[in-house]
Amino acid sequence: MATIFSRIADGEIPSYRVAADDKHYAFLDINPVARGHVLVIPRREVDYIFDLDKEEYTGLMLFARRVAKAIEKAIPCERVGVAVVGLEV
Repeated sequence: MATIFSRIADGEIPSYRVAADDKHYAFLDINPVARGHVLVIPRREVDYIFDLDKEEYTGLMLFARRVAKAIEKAIPCERVGVAVVGLEV
């Protein structure tokens, strides 16, 4: 069964896409903590982020870094942070 995140990445649920490639999807959070709050997800569904294999995990972090660098250029801020969350979903 598809999760809400895979349904967003597949376009079944509308989102404001920030960046995407064949393995990752980044979109604005519907309830942002701050301006520019973006969720970055792998397109392959896993139950737990650390279930990704080493290459997938590294690819996700590199994709998130690319998104973070773009956010720094687009929005005046002191820094961009990364958090691994999802226990409440």
